[in-house]
Amino acid sequence: MRRLRIATRQSALALWQAEHVAALLRAAHAGLEVELVPMTTRGDRILDRPLADIGGKGLFLKELEVAMLEGRADIAVHSYKDVPMALEPGFSIGAVLERADAADAFVSNAWERLDQLPEGARVGTSSLRRQAQLRALRPDLRLADLRGNVNTRLARLDADEYDAIILACAGLDRLALGARIRSRLVAPDWLPAVAQGAIAIEQRLGDAIVAELLVPLDDIDTRRCVETERAMNLRLHGSCHVPVAGYCVETETGLLLYGMVGDATTGRLVRAEAEAVGDDGGEALGHEVATMLMARGAGEILAAH
Repeated sequence: MRRLRIATRQSALALWQAEHVAALLRAAHAGLEVELVPMTTRGDRILDRPLADIGGKGLFLKELEVAMLEGRADIAVHSYKDVPMALEPGFSIGAVLERADAADAFVSNAWERLDQLPEGARVGTSSLRRQAQLRALRPDLRLADLRGNVNTRLARLDADEYDAIILACAGLDRLALGARIRSRLVAPDWLPAVAQGAIAIEQRLGDAIVAELLVPLDDIDTRRCVETERAMNLRLHGSCHVPVAGYCVETETGLLLYGMVGDATTGRLVRAEAEAVGDDGGEALGHEVATMLMARGAGEILAAH
């Protein structure tokens, strides 16, 4: 193969990620031509309703997968946090790039930290996970939906529609907007979305030539951590309708996984963490933390959604 086509969404962040993958592929394979196939997904077009109400994060993938099935593209690049727990038949994750900053960012034009916000301040986010943690920490805040691309969200903050908004640090950094981060919301006190900060490359199952091209881009350590998080989420049957958070890190002896299930209405949070030693971990560790969360009451929250 001398030419590889990348299906990507048309947002600035998605294009940055696709261009980043293209540059890595060109560097790894001399003479390989890589071109982008930008497209707009249903998740990008419908911005007046929460994502959970219109079909979930899979709406960001469907058109890209169709392009691969129809032979108009060879791979698709995604923010891994947007990839559903179960891929459509016929597809697999061919590579996971080294993870960037997984933390959430507190962004405000007047305040440095979340705890400095005045009582009743208006905070923008459409993420149920972020809403649950905000309500737990600051039940006095007024939470308002905020969708759209990164620049759209920042523009609404700058128009004084919100006192603060919560975004992903990785997205801001990738768009050279890291200066907008006033403070980082970090684990274990605040947990990110499962696989946040990681970029995934989706491919057609059985395409051995493409699979071989992706091998140099796969970061084994990142894949191990994010797949542990995704195993937890899958066991919980987590979706856009339920605030689930997870963050796995490598330790000197193995892996450490933090998990959380929350209620965006009440701010109730159920937390658990566990470690795995040596090569143990992955799916087993994800299932262990999911089981702990269920035993501590997460099942009640999940059943209500």
